Amino acid sequence: MKLIPRLLAALFLTATAVTLLPSPLPAQAPTAAEAPATPPAAPTETTPALAPVTNTAPATPKDAAPKRSSSAMDPVKLIKEGGITIWFLLALSVVTCTLVVFYILTIRRAAVVSDSFMRTAENLIRKQDYMGLLSVCNRRDEAIARITQKALDFGTKNPTATLDEVRQVTESEGQRQASQLTQRIAYLADIGAIAPMIGLLGTVFGIMKEFGNISDRAAQLNMMKAQMSFAGGTAEALVNTAAGLVIAIPAMIVYSIYKGKVNKLISELEAASTYIMALLSAQYKRVAAQARAQQQATRDAAAPSRSR
Repeated sequence: MKLIPRLLAALFLTATAVTLLPSPLPAQAPTAAEAPATPPAAPTETTPALAPVTNTAPATPKDAAPKRSSSAMDPVKLIKEGGITIWFLLALSVVTCTLVVFYILTIRRAAVVSDSFMRTAENLIRKQDYMGLLSVCNRRDEAIARITQKALDFGTKNPTATLDEVRQVTESEGQRQASQLTQRIAYLADIGAIAPMIGLLGTVFGIMKEFGNISDRAAQLNMMKAQMSFAGGTAEALVNTAAGLVIAIPAMIVYSIYKGKVNKLISELEAASTYIMALLSAQYKRVAAQARAQQQATRDAAAPSRSR
């Protein structure tokens, strides 16, 4: 009878221990779930391998763009690739700068009509000191001085010349001085018209050269690279047109400025020469009146002696 309770207690403990122990089936479930987790590991390994490729691909055009822009704006390279016409344009630019400096020094009021010369000429004409005025004209370089010199030379070398003949000599010399002033600034207008033509000629030569070379480039390279090379050559050929316009536009601006200035100086020169001729005419009439009065006095003095 004592063995029965002991057997029951052992069975109870054994059942309790079995229930408390983890079952083998749930322990195998995680191993089955872990098996499909291993295949997705492959995409996670390939993803970082593609990352440097995507980062390095756009870096090439970004790095190439600054080099292309810097080389395109290099003036030494542009001059070398501009062809022979670019040297003609550089020579025209030097001539333009020289003409502008020359105009600044010569086309001004003091070089055409100066107040000091007009005062000196008026005083000497009123004193009838024509030889002194002629020496002053030889020392001065104004346009009005040359006009006065021509009139005095003609009057002193031809004492019997009339006032109208002296006026004609003065007018002809004044027209010559005015044409010289107009001709000086005409060179800028010529440069403004020629420079774009030379630039366009250089561009045409450059494009013709690129069309001749595009077939050879297409045979050696692919068509895309040949087209890109042709575009670059065309851009270099357009440098001539740009250089021609850069020279022509300032030349035409300076020409327009000095054209108005020359017209104003010509008007002042005409007024000054008219004033000089008016002074000479007044002195001529004064001398003629004195000569007639002297002749009349001589005849009057000789009349009583004849009557006797």
